[in-house]
Amino acid sequence: MRRLRTALLALLIPLALVIGILLGGHPDWLPGFARDTLVADSDGRQYEQAIDKIEADYYRKVDREKLLNKSLESAVESLDDQFSHYFSPSEYHSFQLDTEGAFEGVGMSVAEVPEGLRVTQVYDGSPAKEGGLKEGDVIVEADGKSLEGKNSDQSTALIKGPAGSEVTLKLKTGRVFKLKRAKVDIPIVQHRQETQDGKKIGWVSLAGFTSGSGDDVEKAVKDELKKGATGIVFDLRHNGGGLLNEAVEVASVFLPEGRVVSTKGRARPERVYNATGGAIDDKIPVVVLVDEGSASASEIVTGALQDRKRAKVVGTRTFGKGVFQEIEQLDNGGALDITVGEYFTPSGRNLGGGGVRKGAGITPDIQASDDPKTERDEALDKALETVAAG
Repeated sequence: MRRLRTALLALLIPLALVIGILLGGHPDWLPGFARDTLVADSDGRQYEQAIDKIEADYYRKVDREKLLNKSLESAVESLDDQFSHYFSPSEYHSFQLDTEGAFEGVGMSVAEVPEGLRVTQVYDGSPAKEGGLKEGDVIVEADGKSLEGKNSDQSTALIKGPAGSEVTLKLKTGRVFKLKRAKVDIPIVQHRQETQDGKKIGWVSLAGFTSGSGDDVEKAVKDELKKGATGIVFDLRHNGGGLLNEAVEVASVFLPEGRVVSTKGRARPERVYNATGGAIDDKIPVVVLVDEGSASASEIVTGALQDRKRAKVVGTRTFGKGVFQEIEQLDNGGALDITVGEYFTPSGRNLGGGGVRKGAGITPDIQASDDPKTERDEALDKALETVAAG
């Protein structure tokens, strides 16, 4: 099953959705809900007895914390849910930085492919750019570990890390790159003005739904309108998602009121999220540009604007992630990030993708894709034509 999923590798995974939940070294390290749900008293005693035995008698010295992390990771993997993860303390710290928009890594965006990760964008001034990585490169190993068969979160976790540390990447071609990670200034929101059929069109791109994205998108859109734009192309290609509340804020830039998304889970009652008030005139034409790397929060915004007939959708079918996760921090500094429910667009659509299944995604109103062999961006051209036509 070919899954294409973008992670902002600054290594940027905004947002991300990172890997494994581990059933525990010390059951008392787990939060109450996890301990009560995952570890019965007798199971906890048996588990701790086994860990104690390994730590005391194994013929080589073992790291108890590493045993804890590995066992929790294995427990989450047994859920067969590609979106449920366990974060080790260091991974959780990186995840928090990512969602806050503070990135330390090699400075590129990637998409998941069967062999590993395909580079979709390399940022100027980044270690990846200076090291010679290019768009289209396929990374198959990180520090000697194969990325084949791993999801994007598992793969990016092997590549990102603190500034000053090093990582060795191997490409499908056999080339090897040794990069020193750094603090990378990633432009989450970019915008510029285009001209189509004599009309000024504002292009606004969002790389990930990190903290403050809603405000940044609103500022960018309003800036383009002040410059005379008569319509907006909102580019969510390669955007793998992020924070739910920011998705609602971004949708609110274009929607005056009403439902954006609803969520529901086995242990979670239905909750409806409404737009907080349109920031721009709802008569301004809008096109949302998507691809197979548009997932999660990107699909929430796209689905809301499509269902509410506020925008036309141009591009290729989106990833298909109709489930959401909740994060619970553990006493050891790590965290559980597990799927707790599904979300539904205003019309009641669920995009699927729970467990190991690939969801249906969102089908664009107008199909368009970019030809990587040409210098033009054919998908963007089609989006501009659509906006100009009103």
